[in-house]
Amino acid sequence: MNRLTTLLACSLIFLLSFNGFSYSPKLPVAGAAKKAIIEKNLIKGLETGNDGVMLDAVYYLGEYKCESGIIPLMKILNNNKNDRMRIMAALALTKIGTGKSLYAVKQNSYLDDNESVRNFCFKFFSAAKGKKPSYIDN
Repeated sequence: MNRLTTLLACSLIFLLSFNGFSYSPKLPVAGAAKKAIIEKNLIKGLETGNDGVMLDAVYYLGEYKCESGIIPLMKILNNNKNDRMRIMAALALTKIGTGKSLYAVKQNSYLDDNESVRNFCFKFFSAAKGKKPSYIDN
């Protein structure tokens, strides 16, 4: 019985490791189509009333640098009542890093009602300052 168990375990390990070597990369066109679907779903996630889903969507829009999410993220940054959500939106806009997104974070560092949101926006903008386009420095 012990030999049979050992043989089955070795066989299973061999089969699992063999499947790991059969990776085939996706076509770039398929990757771009997949990214567009992901962006649409993340933007739809911003429209839910669930704070957890919205926080995840905001975070991943920043991680994937989704420029199509700039306007919805700016709406969250300016209008959402949840301070954590506004801070996460500022971080995502900073990660996207376009002139428009960095300008929104810069403006919020002066104009937000909450002091901690202003401080985070200032820190995010200051950290991105070396990477920003020259026309932002007004």
